[in-house]
Amino acid sequence: MFYCGIDIAKYKHEASVIDPNGKPLFDSISFSNSKDGCEKVLALFQKLEITSDSVIIGMEATGHYWLSVYEHFSGLGYDVKVFNPIHSEALRKMYLRPTKTDSKDSFVIAQVMRFGQYSSSTMSDENIIALRQLSRYRLALVDSCGDCKRRIIALLDQVFPEYGKMFSDTFGATSTEVLLNCQTPEDMLDISTEKLTELLRKSSKGRFKEAKAVELKTAAKNSFGVSFAKDAFSFQIKQLVEQLVFIENQVKELESEISILLSQTNQVITTISGIGETLGAIIVSEIGDIDRFDTPNKLVAFAGLDVRVNQSGEFSSTRNKISKRGSPYLRRAIWLASTRAAFCDPVLSDYYQSLRKRGKHHLTAVGAVARKMCNIIFVILKENRPYESQPPKKM
Repeated sequence: MFYCGIDIAKYKHEASVIDPNGKPLFDSISFSNSKDGCEKVLALFQKLEITSDSVIIGMEATGHYWLSVYEHFSGLGYDVKVFNPIHSEALRKMYLRPTKTDSKDSFVIAQVMRFGQYSSSTMSDENIIALRQLSRYRLALVDSCGDCKRRIIALLDQVFPEYGKMFSDTFGATSTEVLLNCQTPEDMLDISTEKLTELLRKSSKGRFKEAKAVELKTAAKNSFGVSFAKDAFSFQIKQLVEQLVFIENQVKELESEISILLSQTNQVITTISGIGETLGAIIVSEIGDIDRFDTPNKLVAFAGLDVRVNQSGEFSSTRNKISKRGSPYLRRAIWLASTRAAFCDPVLSDYYQSLRKRGKHHLTAVGAVARKMCNIIFVILKENRPYESQPPKKM
C-alpha cells in the first residue's frame, strides 16, 4: 500500500507519496487547486503505476479548502482520509525542527496515513452539509445583529441616554419603529405629538398611546445627551437600525429553510430538553455521522467540552477548564441548550442543583450538564429514538 499526503492551501497544494516502509518515491510536487492540478497528481500515480486501490490519500481539514480536492479524488474511486491537524502535530514537530515547509508537511501527512494513528472524517450526505452551511451562516447573522445592537446602544448613550429606559426592549417592534423615525432628542421634539402617538399606536398594536408619546417628548426635552454633530449621530443610528431590521428578516427566512431541512434529516434531536430546531440543526449538522464516535466521551471531546487537566509532579490544579479544542459551533449549541435544560429538564435540573448545593459555580455546573447532554445526544442519535426524561425515583 502506498500513501499520498496532501498539504492543503488556498491556491496551491503540495503532495508527497511514500512506500509501505515510509520512503519517499519522489520529491514533493506542487499542484493548483483545480481539475488540471489534480490531473497532475493522477499523472504521477500513473507514472508510478499506483492504482486507486493501492494508495490511501490523506489531508488535514484545513478550513474549507480541502472539500474540492476530497470530492474530486473520492469521485474517482480513491480512498481519501481527512483528519484533524492535531493528529499530525506531534509527528510534525519531530520532522520539522527547526524549519517548516509545505513539502515536509505533505510528507508528514503521508506518514500519518502509514502509521494509521488518526481519526478520519467523512463527507456527510447532502442534507447534512446544507444544514451545516445554513446553521453556520445563521450564527454569523445573529452575531452581526449583536454587533449592530451594541453599536446602536453606544450611540444612544451619547446622544439620548434616557432612551434606554423608555421601553422594556430597546429593539422591540415599537422601539425599533420609533428609532427608524426619530434617532435623536431633536428628532423626537420635531415630530408632533399626534403623529408620534399614531406611530406608537400602530407599531404596538394599541398598547402605547398618547401618554407614551408625551413621556418620550419629555425625556427628549430634558435629555443630557450631546448636542454637537447630531446629524452624524442621527445618520449612523438610522442606518444601523435599518441594517438590524434587514438582518433580522434574513434570519427569519433562514430559520424557515433550516426547519425544512431538519425535518428531512433528523427530528428526534428536538425531543431533548433545551434543544429546539435552531440548536438541533447545529448539533446534527456538526456531528454528521454519529457512528464515527464509538463512545460518548469522544463526542464530548469533539465538542471541546472535556475537562483539561492541569497537573505537574505533585501539583494538581483544582480549577480545571474545558479544553475548547473541538467544534466551536457544536460546543456553543450544546452549551446554550444545557443552560436551558438545567432549569427545565427534571433529571438535568436535579443534577445542576446538586452541583450548586456543593458550592460549584454556575458555569462549572452548566459545563457538567453539557457533558451529560452530550451523553444523551449520543444515545438518542445512535438509537434514533425520542428522548424521554425520567425524574429520579424518591427513596
